[in-house]
Amino acid sequence: MYDLSLKGDTRDCISVQDVTKLYGRTVALNKLSFNIPCGEKVALLGPNGAGKSTMLKLLVGLLIPDGGSVSIMGNDPSAVEAKKLIGYLPEDASPYLTLSVRENLEYIGSLRGVPELEDRVEMLLDDLTLRDNERAKVSKLSRGNRQKLSVALSIIHRPKIVLLDEPLNYLDIPTQEKVIAMFRELNATFLVSTHIMAIAERLTENAIVITRGRKVWDGTMTELRELGDPSEAIESIVTRLMTVA
Repeated sequence: MYDLSLKGDTRDCISVQDVTKLYGRTVALNKLSFNIPCGEKVALLGPNGAGKSTMLKLLVGLLIPDGGSVSIMGNDPSAVEAKKLIGYLPEDASPYLTLSVRENLEYIGSLRGVPELEDRVEMLLDDLTLRDNERAKVSKLSRGNRQKLSVALSIIHRPKIVLLDEPLNYLDIPTQEKVIAMFRELNATFLVSTHIMAIAERLTENAIVITRGRKVWDGTMTELRELGDPSEAIESIVTRLMTVA
């Protein structure tokens, strides 16, 4: 078990205790437990079907656990207090298709109560090179531009807890670099679900590995590398952990 250091806050921003989630007879999560102190950046790793996306949906209140408990700084994920804290980027996110890029930003920013919203919208349009498409309907955007808008919507309110599911999907290399820099500028707790270890290592400092809905390992990225030979690719190490029965 790793000892995550606290960074200016003595509370756990994310607490998951003995969580079970079922889809019919299929067990998506099986008594999964972990805590993430405020300020930490953690990768959630696992094969397809391990329960990563399900876990993120539980944390934002889109799903309810069948057993156990989930909390966001002591709040139920469905509570207004929790939703104010969270920025969520699902895999294959889809903003409002009939609204323009600018309208999406202004609408979500307004719902979030973003101060000086117009300035924030202008900054995001420029930083994510969406200026040329600001009046375009989302339904007309390329997949890459739609993903850039989704990133902007997830952080427009400068959230304290950021939940990301494959955040760099569809983005070209220059945009990936810009998005990584934007995430790093946030003073936030991160839980990042990704299959790509290079992304996990750049965005996070710690990892939780799950398979078949159970946690099989957690620790720092340094400790993860130390599980293998110095010349061994980290992907190979993670694969071995994922195949634990």
